[in-house]
Amino acid sequence: MTDLSTLRFFTTQAHPCSYLEGQQATTLFLDPAVQPDLSLHSRLSRQGFRRSGDYLYRPHCAACHACLPARVMVSEFQPNRRFRRILSHNQDLQVRLETPSAAADYYDLYQRYISLRHRDGDMYPPSRQQFEQFLLSHWGSTRFLCFREREKLLAVAVTDQLDDGLSAVYCFFEPEASRRSLGVHALLTQLEECRRLGLPYLYLGYLIRNCRKMAYKEDFGPLEVFSDKGWQALPPSR
Repeated sequence: MTDLSTLRFFTTQAHPCSYLEGQQATTLFLDPAVQPDLSLHSRLSRQGFRRSGDYLYRPHCAACHACLPARVMVSEFQPNRRFRRILSHNQDLQVRLETPSAAADYYDLYQRYISLRHRDGDMYPPSRQQFEQFLLSHWGSTRFLCFREREKLLAVAVTDQLDDGLSAVYCFFEPEASRRSLGVHALLTQLEECRRLGLPYLYLGYLIRNCRKMAYKEDFGPLEVFSDKGWQALPPSR
């Protein structure tokens, strides 16, 4: 087992924060020369790290601690009425785990999603290179959890397997199928997959309570969040 104290980490220069207007962000990332195995990926995830492409990173901002690494305690999660309605509405979809790639149907859906839903973000305009560098990994245990209506691809949840859970890396879906709430449905399905595999956690990335695009994760409680005190139950909003 790799001793974390022997690993090298680097920090980026300060750059405009993608989530909080007017804030500067700094990112800590694992030495790119290291190719993590499942054990190391899992251990760093338990320290609040996330995967983007082949990189493992976490926020490292001196003056801001708004980004809270969050995970769902699977055994305690109970879908509310809204979630049950979404699950029922999507019962007609075929769901299967597929091998990650930049194949045309995956990339075409991603391109539509970014172009129609995130034109104001730093991922616009999309490109195939961006897709590969962001979602694929040469070393990870990544799968695409795909949702299809008949044979039409409607959503892809990019999912990493860890030794104590699944990590919900990213989800992209058909922008014109908004009535299905496919992003929510994808997370609910990943929670069910955790139960099927006997895994205790679904890692959600960073909860940012004062950012609308990231605050939705609180709906999937009870959550634990990571800080210098370790993993603890998310305190109530003030």
